[in-house]
Amino acid sequence: MLMPPSALTGHRRVRWVATQAVLVAAGVFCYFQVRGLTAAAPRVAFAHARDVLSFEQRLGIDVEPGLQAVVTVSPVLETLANWVYIWGHWPVIVGVMAWLAWHHRHVFLRLRDAMLISGSLGLVVFVSYPVAPPRLADTGLVDTVTEHSRAYRFLQPPNFVNQYAAMPSLHAGWDLLVGLSVAAAATTVAVRLLGYLLPVLMAFSVVATANHYVVDVAAGLALALVGYAGALLLERRRERRSREEVP
Repeated sequence: MLMPPSALTGHRRVRWVATQAVLVAAGVFCYFQVRGLTAAAPRVAFAHARDVLSFEQRLGIDVEPGLQAVVTVSPVLETLANWVYIWGHWPVIVGVMAWLAWHHRHVFLRLRDAMLISGSLGLVVFVSYPVAPPRLADTGLVDTVTEHSRAYRFLQPPNFVNQYAAMPSLHAGWDLLVGLSVAAAATTVAVRLLGYLLPVLMAFSVVATANHYVVDVAAGLALALVGYAGALLLERRRERRSREEVP
């Protein structure tokens, strides 16, 4: 039976949160290991990048240069875009999941399941359709993150990094899931608005920093929503089982 957070007190709550932390950490580790070990040949990834650009041009949505121009006109705006890209992803994910696990157990489980489902689907795309990001694909765009500081690229473990996993953008997709979770658990309008704003800022930043194409963002958001739908189905099944266990 799924008990509310208030019913888990003392060491039982600590033990449950610690168990979830281990499970999530294991899932993230496996995700990055698989993602890092599935890097494709650069020739294939660059060919796919050209296909993505051609597709965007046919649709008239190749707005990457224009979005980057918005931030490169100002060192402050460029720094803010870089900060959103770097600090607005994993640090925010970890912080929000810890908060939800302690205070909003059902929302945490929904977020956990949605990330696992969308992450698994994302790995399939990384393997089957590797794409070089704009910063590597000779698009004329600047890698603003590296231009600002090379530490972010250097500090990433090589076996955790797939340089050709631009499609889909789970930076954008997972921030959408986190934003929806924050909005669902929020008790104030300000926090709820922050949840809605987070994925918008990330979607803009991943394109403006030349880490993803617009199509990558759309694909990441779509996979995230598929994961969210799957998580809702799992949530309903848990609730049904919980009701059945009640004498």
